[in-house]
Amino acid sequence: MNRALVWGVAAAALVALLLTVAGERGMLGNAPDSPKQTVDIGGAFNLVDHRGETVTEADFASSYLLVSFGFTSCPDICPTALQSIGQAMDLLGSEGARLQPLFITLDPERDTPEIVGDYAKAFHPRLIGLTGSTTQIAGAAGAYRVYYAKVPTPDDEAEYTIDHSAFIYLMGPDGAYLAHFSHNSSPEDIAAGVRPYLS
Repeated sequence: MNRALVWGVAAAALVALLLTVAGERGMLGNAPDSPKQTVDIGGAFNLVDHRGETVTEADFASSYLLVSFGFTSCPDICPTALQSIGQAMDLLGSEGARLQPLFITLDPERDTPEIVGDYAKAFHPRLIGLTGSTTQIAGAAGAYRVYYAKVPTPDDEAEYTIDHSAFIYLMGPDGAYLAHFSHNSSPEDIAAGVRPYLS
């Protein structure tokens, strides 16, 4: 096993451990009425939306965020997560007015603003797709402790897929981490986990 792969596996294990510990402190994070726990997830980002305009965390300062990472050519994990997010938004209805879902690509080489924007909107009209330079994506992924790596496909090394951790993060209007969900959490579980923070 080469050194890069070893470090990648170690990083993924560390992320999983951190989020497992965070999840055990509350049902899916910190319950709204429980003592505040500090989890170092989230922070500043500088990305590009479907219009080619710069977007930062400051643009969502009054909103709760539901943040997921992935890539548009992802065969199953990303579509599953985004479908659940979209359906959770529908279940929340007017309760979700202050909740903004974001999809941040980990494949900026292929996911242009238009591509990632159209992809996100296919799952829900309020879902915003974000991309940027490789440096901008690395900064956002680092802030959210997201593991990702480009992996050549076995039959054509010129092509590649993206190996990545797959959590959905609920962030407060102040930018603080509140809770997380797995990529296969049901829409009902996501809506139920988010709802107490919005009331």
